[in-house]
Amino acid sequence: MGSTVKLMTGVVRDQVRGLATMVFYVMETMIFAVPFYLVAFVKLIIPVPSWRLFWSKVLRRVVDVWMYFLNLPQCLNRKTRWVIRGWEDMSRVNLCKSCMLMVNHQTWVDIMVLVKLFYRRVPDFKFFAKRELLWFPLVGLAMVAADYPMVKRYKKAFLEKHPHLAGKDLELTRKACEKFKNMPVSVFSFVEGTRFREGKHRKQHSPFTHLLKPKAGGVSLVLGAMGDKIQNILNVTIVYPEGVKNFWEYLCGKVEEIRVHVEVLPVSRDLIGDYFNDAQYRQRFQLWINDLWLEKDRLIDEMLQWEQTRSLEVS
Repeated sequence: MGSTVKLMTGVVRDQVRGLATMVFYVMETMIFAVPFYLVAFVKLIIPVPSWRLFWSKVLRRVVDVWMYFLNLPQCLNRKTRWVIRGWEDMSRVNLCKSCMLMVNHQTWVDIMVLVKLFYRRVPDFKFFAKRELLWFPLVGLAMVAADYPMVKRYKKAFLEKHPHLAGKDLELTRKACEKFKNMPVSVFSFVEGTRFREGKHRKQHSPFTHLLKPKAGGVSLVLGAMGDKIQNILNVTIVYPEGVKNFWEYLCGKVEEIRVHVEVLPVSRDLIGDYFNDAQYRQRFQLWINDLWLEKDRLIDEMLQWEQTRSLEVS
């Protein structure tokens, strides 16, 4: 009887924790929405590059403070054990130079993991957002004002009926990245294009055990569009040894341990080229990213066997 009561008390406590954290996130976002949209409106009303560049900097500071409070519950949560390796390589990252984070994707919790680990340790975050979000009230304006790359992805069946649109999504990616040439940013790329699911894995006939097939075209275009502005690629691998949890379970403190491996790779000249028109470069780049994914797949097997006593913890 006592163990049952204790179990029920723990469940209630976790649910209260999750609800309190969710309320905190909602209230925080509502508070910061006021200055955010005021600055966004001031920025967008005058289409002068110097004007918009100044207010973009102000807007980034507003977002920076918002992300600090977004990250606060994660810093206070001691129920999740963070085990990190390769963290010493982060000393090579220059905050005045752009970088790209290439990450395996399993759950929306991945985004919270990235925010916790890399907030203020890399330049301003930039996520690729679906172009359809432009039609959402307030959200679309926020994405445009914050200079998030808006891209449109066409499904294979749609392209078969409209072949003239082939490559259009990648071209939009290239144009979206051009605006980052004058500011240091961290471009987040979930290279698989979507979250890992067993059904998707089988449908793709993926040659990897833990990963979907990587999409080389988008990564190549980002590197090509930003050129030498990107100094490093951060190859980030995330593993949940107790199983993948959803966002609500994370808020409730049900993610017992998160393991992350960070590898900082230089951007060599061989990685930059014309993906569409240079067949040799395209083949070389596809081989490079597939080799990277093979190593990541092998690394995930290794990470699942990490001995906790030999791991480095980062709070």
